Parts: sequence; structure tokens; C-alpha cells
Amino acid sequence: MAHGGGGTMTGELIGFVREYVGNAVLDALEDAARIELGGRCAFTTDSFVVSPLEFVGGDIGRLAVAGTVNDLAVMGARPRYVSLALIIEEGLAFDQLGRLLSSIRDTAAEAEVLVACGDTKVVERGKADGLFITTSGLGEIPPGADVSAHNARPGDAVLLSGEIGLHGVAVMAAREGLGFASSAQSDVAPLGGMLAPLVERLEVHVMRDPTRGGCAAALHEIAEASGVSIVLEDAALPIPEVVRGACSLLGTDPLEMPNEGKAVVLLPESHANEGISLLRSHKYGMGASKVGRVVERGAFPVTLLTALGERLVDAPRGELLPRIC
Repeated sequence: MAHGGGGTMTGELIGFVREYVGNAVLDALEDAARIELGGRCAFTTDSFVVSPLEFVGGDIGRLAVAGTVNDLAVMGARPRYVSLALIIEEGLAFDQLGRLLSSIRDTAAEAEVLVACGDTKVVERGKADGLFITTSGLGEIPPGADVSAHNARPGDAVLLSGEIGLHGVAVMAAREGLGFASSAQSDVAPLGGMLAPLVERLEVHVMRDPTRGGCAAALHEIAEASGVSIVLEDAALPIPEVVRGACSLLGTDPLEMPNEGKAVVLLPESHANEGISLLRSHKYGMGASKVGRVVERGAFPVTLLTALGERLVDAPRGELLPRIC
């Protein structure tokens, strides 16, 4: 199970897979592959096995569409099409399936994508935890856009589009009955409309949606891919109190908590203020702020400046929060 947690053990599993099917496109290890189909496109796929299927702020249907279109959007692409494959467990109520399909329809409309193809399978009771969904997505990369985890440069500012950790806490609260965290609402949302203006108007180097493994995993991936170090400022991190409380109880770091409606954006410091303004002009980016900077590669990829000095931000390892996406 730890190999599916989004930390360094997931990286080890991906490395094992690449020994068999690795190639120049896959080995870039971006959120979406950049391919040529009569123009530059981004192509991605993802599977969703969240438990429970419905939680405060979202459900597996909204998650499946948003997660896929966000992987396209953080590559600078305009999402156009998604596929929809459903593995349905015997006994799932049609009323619940209808609610989830309605959520898929509404989220696709919000993201301005077309559900273009799909597949259904039904498996025996006890084999699929209700419903598993696999979605793939295809988007167009506009001319001039070059957004990649390999493009971070010393002097870049690190922006976050809002408060972190809410999705992980909301799912855990629903699954485990954590009454003290019941106020947490998942942030799951499609981010293409928020991110497109940044790509159109600014020199954006890197974007990532910090899902499994949270911001810690995403920033480590960027630092390693670009050969730089990233310094965060503890006082600037937008961590809501419900997330701090839940992490304190669970013994985890808010930076490792998953998000499904937030973006990390790296761009030149000279563009930081305009980037924050553009993010804040969208309903999903109203809490955007600058949280750090990129520096020359040092002894450790990601560090955090606190009132007591500088501490290391480890790459997540092992099983963090199971079944959150």
C-alpha cells in the first residue's frame, strides 16, 4: 500500500514500471505528456479509487474530471476532451451512481471539456469498493507556452493558489468519523480557467497540482527535475487551522497533505505580483500568495524558514493517507 501513497516509494514503483515501458515521452515524468498531433498537445490519464465515494465538498465523479483536467492545465494546456471508464461493483445503487454521473457532467461543463468516449465494466460484490473511475484527457498547448517541471530557475518566486491540505482532511474526516475535522471541505475543482490567463500573459516556468504527497512531493519533484533548491517561508504558508489540528493528531505534515484544487506556480520574481493578482481574480485562487523562492542547488532540495531557523522538508515516504484520490 505504501507504494501507492505518493511519496518516494511511489517513485520506486514508477521506476520499476519504466524498466519495461519507458521511453522519451514517458520518462519526462510530467503531469501530462507533451505530444504532437497536428499541433502540440498534452495527454494524461489517471485512476480514482477514493473511499468514501462522497465527502464534504466533492465526490469521486468531480474528482475524476478535475484531477484529469488539472494535470493538463498545469502543463499550460487548454483541456478539450476526457474519457470515462467506470468499474462498477455489483450492488452499487443506481441513485448513487446517478448522483456521481451528475457530478461528472457538471464538472465537465465547468471545465469546458467534452466526455468524448468511455467504457463500463461490472465486477462481483466486494471487488471494487463501489466504483473505480479511470479518466484520460487531451488538451491543446498554445503557441509559445513552455511549462515544465524542468524549467525552474534560481530567482523564481513560488506561488500557491490558496489554502492547502483541505482535501486530505475532508476525506479522512468522512472515512474515519473525525468529528473535530468535520468542518473541512475538499477543495476539489477544475483549475483550467484560473491558470490559462497566467500562461497567456506571463512567463510561467512551472506549474503543478500538489495531489498525493501534497506540496512536499510536488516541490521535491520540481527541485530534482530542474536541479535547483526551493526555500519556503513558514509564516507565508496558507494552512487553515482545521488542517493544522488534524495533522497534529495524525502525526503528519500539512505540506504532505493532498490537495485537489490548488496549484503551485513558479515564475520570475518580476512577475510574482501580477501572477498573484491574476490568481486572486478567479474564485479558486482568491487565497493566492507567494510562499517561497528558487535558489541555486544546495545541500537539500526543499527547506523551510521558520522562526527558529531553517529546517529540511523531506520528500514523503511510505503510506501517507490511503485512498484520497
